Amino acid sequence: MDVAVLGATGDVGRQICTQLVERQVLPPTSRLQLVGRPGGSSGRAVHGLRTDLVDAYDEHAPLLDVALDPDDVVADVVVVAAGRTPPPTSDGVPASRAELAADNAAVFRAYADALAAHGSGSEVVVVVSNPVELGVAILAERLGRHRVIGMGAWLDTLRFRRELAVSLGVRRHRVGGFVGGQHGEDAVPLWSTVRISGLDVDERERAVARLRGGRTLATFPAEVADAKAQLMAVASRDIAAAFALIDTWPPDLRVVARPWMTHQSGAKTATGTASATIDLVETILDGREIVVAGQVALAGEARVGGAPVDGVLGVPVVVGPEGWTRVLLDPLPPDEDARLAQAAAAIAAGTAPWTSGTPATTSPATPSPVTTSPPTTTPATTTPATTDGAAR
Repeated sequence: MDVAVLGATGDVGRQICTQLVERQVLPPTSRLQLVGRPGGSSGRAVHGLRTDLVDAYDEHAPLLDVALDPDDVVADVVVVAAGRTPPPTSDGVPASRAELAADNAAVFRAYADALAAHGSGSEVVVVVSNPVELGVAILAERLGRHRVIGMGAWLDTLRFRRELAVSLGVRRHRVGGFVGGQHGEDAVPLWSTVRISGLDVDERERAVARLRGGRTLATFPAEVADAKAQLMAVASRDIAAAFALIDTWPPDLRVVARPWMTHQSGAKTATGTASATIDLVETILDGREIVVAGQVALAGEARVGGAPVDGVLGVPVVVGPEGWTRVLLDPLPPDEDARLAQAAAAIAAGTAPWTSGTPATTSPATPSPVTTSPPTTTPATTTPATTDGAAR
């Protein structure tokens, strides 16, 4: 099977390409298509990236192909890492989601139109670029909603599991649990889905209660805003002290604060983002089905705030070779339900100016009603001109 990476020369795109080859996700008989933009810097750099990958991994590299026209993109899995990404700012205020949407909507639409016109009709699209929810909405309109998944919620989920594991003194593979909602500050830690290997129900409930410290998600947005203000004040004097401060906070707050501070420090989160993306790509390629969290275009498969969701939202879903097939979301505690409803409303408002609001339903997968079994699974192990739309 073949993979195409749109925005292959950006920070995240380059990491995705490198990890695909280094981890031997693709056999030598498969093709990895490196996609850049004609007339831009990536149009030149993509040829150099191809040569660099061959130099490093010639013994086991797949066939490496270069494409500069959206019409030439052909693959079984298409990874969207193209577009613009906001640079870190001295005042801690990145470009708004609306500003990023204005930049990247045209990129999403160009590739959506090209894949709809020239693709196989069965490729699965993994959206990495931000706003990831907008990318999912636009591509789902043209390609079919079950063939498109945003990986932002999976990245947030892996971060949540890691922070939980650190607080519990165990390794991440022993911890389950999901983050839904919107990628970024409107991420919703779903504490009710947390599972800890080796603990029975009572022990798990006590551990979760201890980690939460009596807090609920009703105060989470205010906590995030206060955390950012504290970090900017401390980071202006001592960046190491800012990261040390994050370590003193609860796990769910660290999920949002740590990558935000990483971005503000001038570093990127390209390696972790790429690794989470490879998890999804590898699953799709080898025919397995696993439960992940992802941003998907829903048509009533999940209910939050007492109503079915008709739009993009990050939720736990089953992902396999044909895309996502089912939503796995039990009835939630009131605080989680309310936060997911708020995130759904924020996403709807943010995507409405750029979409028709009617995701395509033509898909190899058939929509299924929301599943009521517990969502348990084994955890799967710049500048404004950059062509790397993947955010922190």
